[in-house]
Amino acid sequence: AFTGNRFEFRAVGSNQSIAGPLVAMNTIIAESLDYCATYLEGKASASEPSKLHEAIQTMITEILAECDPIIFNGDGYSDEWHAEAKKRGLLNLKTTADALPQLREPEVVKLFSKYNVLSERELASRLSIYLEQYCMTVQVEANLTLEMAKTSIFPAAIRYQTELSAACANLRLLDIDFDTDTLEKVTSLVKCMQDSIANLEKVMAEEGAEGEEAEALYYCNEVVPAMAEVRKFADELEDVVADDL
Repeated sequence: AFTGNRFEFRAVGSNQSIAGPLVAMNTIIAESLDYCATYLEGKASASEPSKLHEAIQTMITEILAECDPIIFNGDGYSDEWHAEAKKRGLLNLKTTADALPQLREPEVVKLFSKYNVLSERELASRLSIYLEQYCMTVQVEANLTLEMAKTSIFPAAIRYQTELSAACANLRLLDIDFDTDTLEKVTSLVKCMQDSIANLEKVMAEEGAEGEEAEALYYCNEVVPAMAEVRKFADELEDVVADDL
């Protein structure tokens, strides 16, 4: 939201918790406060208000200069910001599979260890668990996508295709012209649906890459897009297949 510098957690799913992100944010805030206090204590004491004020101004200036790369006052949702962030060398981790490995980055390990929040071993265990949960969740969703597509959506589309074909054939027997645009569209979408189902089955059957991180990336980059393709044609069929089917 364009209302200032803040984080928002909007209506997360029932199986999601904001506790993890809050632990990270509070640890970051603790480090920031520690940095500021240490800096000011080294420059002046509370008994010297004039020096303390000067030290605060200097510190703020230095922090703003150091943090300049992350400051953007435009539309943070725009393609412009994505391009600008890339130019500034900022991370743009768009998926779970891309983001989770950050837990083993040296600066992350150092931060959590410094304040005795999480040890390197505890971070490693969480990374392993999160990666496994991600892969298992996508696997379950992909299997459900296949089941719904093959046993519900595809049969309904075939029935509608059969009805349209029969109507077309019967009318032609009576020498009545029948517009086949809808039939052709449904036929094309049914074929696309079949192909997308076959592709999802193929990527699910293939052996994933070795290692937890590689496996998560495989599910992210191969399985999820294949699921989305099935969903795409299901949505398009829903726009033309009769409601009673």
